[in-house]
Amino acid sequence: MTENTFPVYKVDAIVTFFRTEVLTGQEAKHFTKNDLAPSPKPDAVQRLYMRILQLLYRFKPECHYMVSGYTVFHPVCLFCSRRQFLRMCYVYDFSLNDLLAPKVKRTVTILSGIMNYLHFRKQRLDMTMGHQERFREDMDKLQAYSRGTKDAQKKMDKLTTIPPEQQAEARELDSALSDLQTNTMHQYQEVNAINENIAEWKTEMAEKSQKLTQLKVDVATLKENIGKLKSQIVESPEEMKIQMEKMKENVKNIKLAIETADERLVGLQSNVQGVTHSEADIQLIFKLLQDLQSSMNKTQQHQEEAQALVCVYEAQQKELKNHGVEEGQLKRSLGMKMDKESKQHIRRQKKKEIKDQYVEDVLGQCDNVHQKREQIADQIQERDRDSQHLRSQMTNLRDTCSQETEKAQDLFDRLLAALDHFHKRIQNHVVEGNNDIVKMTANF
Repeated sequence: MTENTFPVYKVDAIVTFFRTEVLTGQEAKHFTKNDLAPSPKPDAVQRLYMRILQLLYRFKPECHYMVSGYTVFHPVCLFCSRRQFLRMCYVYDFSLNDLLAPKVKRTVTILSGIMNYLHFRKQRLDMTMGHQERFREDMDKLQAYSRGTKDAQKKMDKLTTIPPEQQAEARELDSALSDLQTNTMHQYQEVNAINENIAEWKTEMAEKSQKLTQLKVDVATLKENIGKLKSQIVESPEEMKIQMEKMKENVKNIKLAIETADERLVGLQSNVQGVTHSEADIQLIFKLLQDLQSSMNKTQQHQEEAQALVCVYEAQQKELKNHGVEEGQLKRSLGMKMDKESKQHIRRQKKKEIKDQYVEDVLGQCDNVHQKREQIADQIQERDRDSQHLRSQMTNLRDTCSQETEKAQDLFDRLLAALDHFHKRIQNHVVEGNNDIVKMTANF
């Protein structure tokens, strides 16, 4: 006992410990230091050993008194048969003298070993109780998590599966969305085509405006030419009148000269026969006739030029009238085109505004639908994450629970095997004790 591995407690500590942990009721009150020191009482020590056996092996008090004739020695022999228990307490030399005639040091060392074992047992029981409580809590959590997962699965099924009442609405919404998408695509195509047509029209308008500017420039040049021609035409008739008057006077003079020449010719004809020597006068008259012919030719040329100018003037006036008519027609056509273009522009703006509003409404509806889908998808993802997290926790808890259950099962199997072994040893020791008692009684 000098090399024991447990501390030897004092008597006061041993008494307080067994009074609080082992004994109950009146036994705890009556158990004092005098029962162990200076001379331990066999009855108190045997009773204490019997209560330790009841505490450890859960024996009822009636079981110790079932054998007739052995009311006092039965618990003592039962405790003697528990040498394996004392070996677990690191007490290897327990004998009957420690029961029948106990000594102070031996009883204190034995009780301190049992006390150490009871401390160890209490710690292990607390640990096992803690493990059991944790196991129960984990099982409760597992059940709660399983219920939560089932509820979440049901909710996910409800969220993912569309109810039959709303399937028609969902199909209508899908068809409406597809129709809206197709309509928006067609409208975008129409808008692009209209924009292309507008660009073409703009180019045509620019070309027409360039042509109009050129026509305006030509009209301005024509107006300038017409003004010049008008000024020339206004000046030329006065000169023509003056020249005509001069020519008339010349013609009158010529006529008078012709008349005089005729008269002279008549006179000369009358006098020709007699006047052959008047060649000088005849030459003068011939010269005058040549001058008249030249003047007549000039007058004819001037008349022809005047007629040509009148014809040109009339043609230019006709061209001016035609240009004025064409200008009026062009102005009217331009006004009509501008009115039509302004009306078309207003109609296009209205159509654009209506289409833009419709497209904005459709895009807003599409954005709302996409936002709702994204929210539902986010909720589903969150639920999936929660479910995955719960599943991972469940798997971890199951693994931990399975490990702890395996450990507990191993401990339980070990304890059962040890208890079965102890029960067999007890039975063998009881039989041996009964035989020893029979021999002792026979000797006595």
